[in-house]
Amino acid sequence: MLYGLLLVFPLHGMAQEKTDLPLKELQMFSEVFGKIKREYVDEVDDRTLLIHAIRGMLSGLDVHSEFLDPEEFTDMRMTTYGQFGGIGIEITSKDGFIEIVAPLDDTPAHDAGLQSGDVILEIDGGSTYGITLKEAVDLMRGDPGTIIRLTIGRKKESDPVEIELTRAVISVTSVRSEMLEPGYGYIRISSFQSDSAQSLRSQVKDLADLNGRGLNGLVLDLRNNPGGVLTSAVEISDMFLKRGSIVSTRGRTAGSRQFFSANPEDVIQFTPMVVLVDRGSASASEIVAGALQDHKRAVILGMKTFGKGSVQSIFPMDNGGALKLTTARYYTPDERSIQDRGITPDIITGRTSVIPVDSQGALVEEDDQDTPGSRTPGSEDRNERIRNDHQLLQALNILKGMDMARYLMDSSSR
Repeated sequence: MLYGLLLVFPLHGMAQEKTDLPLKELQMFSEVFGKIKREYVDEVDDRTLLIHAIRGMLSGLDVHSEFLDPEEFTDMRMTTYGQFGGIGIEITSKDGFIEIVAPLDDTPAHDAGLQSGDVILEIDGGSTYGITLKEAVDLMRGDPGTIIRLTIGRKKESDPVEIELTRAVISVTSVRSEMLEPGYGYIRISSFQSDSAQSLRSQVKDLADLNGRGLNGLVLDLRNNPGGVLTSAVEISDMFLKRGSIVSTRGRTAGSRQFFSANPEDVIQFTPMVVLVDRGSASASEIVAGALQDHKRAVILGMKTFGKGSVQSIFPMDNGGALKLTTARYYTPDERSIQDRGITPDIITGRTSVIPVDSQGALVEEDDQDTPGSRTPGSEDRNERIRNDHQLLQALNILKGMDMARYLMDSSSR
């Protein structure tokens, strides 16, 4: 599932807001409950009915709020810490169907070519219309090595696409890095996990040491990164900023209002940066891209992001489950809300062309085809891979231009 940004709070010991109970509606609930108990075709125990009522109450709020039973809560924590079973996709609910936010790197979903924006119409021949995210996840999970067949609706495809995948144990390495060319580093973050910031800091240092004299430029690839842990996004943004706001969250309660600021350390000392994003970049990815864009610390290049700008708080419960509730929306340093809007890159790139935003902020409709960004760097020839990844090639060229401009400015000031 798309967990987005997660905050965990204890449920007990918190101040309970005093509210007037809607007695008529509670009486109606009691009447419906009793009628089901007496008249429904099958006997249903009280616990099942109450759990259904809780789930229904939350599903009416938004697609991200939900009740997690103990097993689901355990699965969520496993996802956050980087290991879980399945085919390796993040999903959300849209118009009654299940939509793919992003495939995760080096998973069956990624290898099969599933794309951000694909709609899962059927799972093993059964329609997904109207099913919950939990039901979809349960259907797609299974023993490693077993087969699953998905029917996919895809833009610019007149007919549904049938895709067969083999389930596997998913173990996500959230941060990977390499040198594109001498002096120019590349870091890929596939999801924001609890240890992502520590891993990123270590790999930035390794790249700088490998070059021998620091970096001339850095590409930060957030394409098809569906989000993750809020603190990880904040810590990673902070690595490249010396001052000012990173992100703020605002909700109805005092605890939901937070303000995160940068510490005076830039791990690459204002080395030029390009951040790659696409439609699969969501939530925590949008926090990082938005912060670096507003501070003009990096050029954001790619496609408009997903637009998931809400914070889900996790309230553990006595039965081992948890309540996942949307409690706030987040705002970039320039007070932009990303919910349903996304981050618009400084440079819009399709498969074959680079389209800048004009002076009025108007955008040219971007290419709907699968972007090279969905193919993460692997062991193939580096030069060939860069040529085949138009967005990465553009990012590298931009960094070279920025580095040359910085050199000329330094020379003229001597």
